[in-house]
Amino acid sequence: MNEALIRSLTPSVLAVLVRRGADFAAAEDAVQDALVEAVRGWPADPPRDAKGWLVTVAWRKFLDATRSDAARRRREDRVDEEPAPGPAPAVDDTLQLYFLCAHPSLTPSSAVALTLRAVGGLTTRQIAQAYLVPEATMAQRISRAKRTVSDVRFDQPGDVATVLRVLYLVFNEGYSGDVDLSAEAIRLTRQLAARVDHPEVAGLLALMLLHHARRATRTAPDGSLVPLAEQDRGRWDTASIAEGIEILQAALARDRLGEFQAQAAIAALHADAPTVEETDWVQILEWYDELVRLTDNPVVRLNRAVAVGEADGPRAGLAALAELNDSSPTSSSRGSPMPRHTAVAAYLHERDGDLATAARLYAEAAHQAPNLAERDYLTRQAARLNALRRG
Repeated sequence: MNEALIRSLTPSVLAVLVRRGADFAAAEDAVQDALVEAVRGWPADPPRDAKGWLVTVAWRKFLDATRSDAARRRREDRVDEEPAPGPAPAVDDTLQLYFLCAHPSLTPSSAVALTLRAVGGLTTRQIAQAYLVPEATMAQRISRAKRTVSDVRFDQPGDVATVLRVLYLVFNEGYSGDVDLSAEAIRLTRQLAARVDHPEVAGLLALMLLHHARRATRTAPDGSLVPLAEQDRGRWDTASIAEGIEILQAALARDRLGEFQAQAAIAALHADAPTVEETDWVQILEWYDELVRLTDNPVVRLNRAVAVGEADGPRAGLAALAELNDSSPTSSSRGSPMPRHTAVAAYLHERDGDLATAARLYAEAAHQAPNLAERDYLTRQAARLNALRRG
């Protein structure tokens, strides 16, 4: 059975049921029941019209559930109006499904889970494994999310920016369990780009492709982190880079610059440099200036400080970092350092020749690291500088 086909059809089948009047939660349950039937029956007897088959079976599952639920008797007028079997309607409401799954009433984690389930067609078990939580916990999260959006009108205008943020959250989860969430995010973003003509959708797709092109070189065989400057550029996926740059150029030509286009432009400049020494840091800094103008995000300002250090020298980078300290020194009211802030300071001090300060800051950054790979990398940097100082 073609699992990719079933997953690609899931959102459009779900959208048909919701358009016919089923509430989102009941429709999603019915579609999942239909998928179970497909898994059982299609290998021996595949249908000629896969989508039409799924729509018919899912609608009948919904009607059966509705008839058996006394609390839903108010829908009886609709129950007796079952459409005749036949080709699925040509109307594609998948875009509205994206908007529904990224509804502002949902928390980011719930929106991500619901998008992967309803739009991505993943099972609850697959999503739970990907996020390293028990299946029961993920099932409860998805159930709550479905209840939250069940009363939202399906034809209500959606927010593309919210959808893009959800897809970017999925992409940044990477790979875990038996699901490649980065690849899944790219697939879903391609699907969205085919349905909505928006330069920021193209910008996000380009950004994902450009980052994904470096994936094989981000870690060593032992699992240790390999920073961008040390990656083997000969192993980068040149086809993905070329596609990402082409998509980005078309988006930028529309002169409607947004956050994801600017991020993709920075990624493209990194990807286009044959060696790390040939990186166009001056142009990268210009794009970070655009990003600051668009978002005024402390993390963007932190990355800009690195670009300043590369373009104008480490002293200038440290000055930019000091400006960031004055405006937004911490990431929380409890005074915890902004993620990667101490590591950036260590790097700039090392570039400036202050090995003692850099070693101390690398060690501090290791204690603040969000994961084991970053902690080990930063610990090695501190040890390397301490060895240089002793030698």
